[in-house]
Amino acid sequence: MAKLRNVIASILIAASLSPALAQAPDRLPVVASFSILGDFVRQVGGNRIALDVLVQPGGDAHVYAPTPSDAKKLTAARVIFVNGIRFEGWMDRLVRSSGARAAVITATTGIKPLTMIDHHPGHGLTAPDPHAWQNIANAKIYVANVRDALAAADPAGADTYKANAQAYLGQLDGLEQEVREAMAKIPPERRRIITSHDAFGYFGAAYGLELISPQGISTDSEASAQDVARIIRQIRSEKIPAVFIENISDPRLSERIARETGAKIGGTLYSDSLSPPDGPAGTYIDMVRHNIRELTKALGV
Repeated sequence: MAKLRNVIASILIAASLSPALAQAPDRLPVVASFSILGDFVRQVGGNRIALDVLVQPGGDAHVYAPTPSDAKKLTAARVIFVNGIRFEGWMDRLVRSSGARAAVITATTGIKPLTMIDHHPGHGLTAPDPHAWQNIANAKIYVANVRDALAAADPAGADTYKANAQAYLGQLDGLEQEVREAMAKIPPERRRIITSHDAFGYFGAAYGLELISPQGISTDSEASAQDVARIIRQIRSEKIPAVFIENISDPRLSERIARETGAKIGGTLYSDSLSPPDGPAGTYIDMVRHNIRELTKALGV
């Protein structure tokens, strides 16, 4: 009798759990190359995806060295999101060596790249600028590309991805208005800064900020003595008000330039990477808000 009661109890427990199990669909395995792109994917994918991000918050995607575990993540993925525009120089080799069969989605598709100076030895004088997310209008294109790719890989979740993207795009509309209002409060003659590498070209073009960098497009490019001397002369002659340090860069170069010119060192700007979740730039929206606060604080009168 006791045995029968145990069997009945087991059946009842299984019956009570089975609806929950049936309603918990397998999540779509997805990989994003770096933390900012990963946040876009997370905002759109929500609970329907299982997301792995290769270059974690605080990491530098320009000089990242993939690991064997990264290859395993690609092999297991159904969708792989990359920035493209030569941002992740290591990514094509990693995809090939992993044998991944996932769809590889370039999130910048549809964005016309800006051109910038490339100081890498052996490269041409100009190169396409990969930091397109710094213009919020471009961030919306990233989101639309993510939405469409996830819906193609998981048609049953298409409505969810569409709704999540629509809600997030509304937040980006509000963010863009915040940035424009904040920049309007900075006197035009003070909208000039020095940054430690060329990551804010799209921001400057979109929101009226002139940026001068002593390095090229990548953080693995060393500024020459001539570059530094030129920047110091320019700051002095044009009275550029502030030097900013980026979260992925060695601060010593910016500190030296500030020390020799008297320009103010502004706060840390987040360029190619988010902060950890408990930091000031744990999401893309937090990152943009943090950067605009630091800019207005240093450049305002």
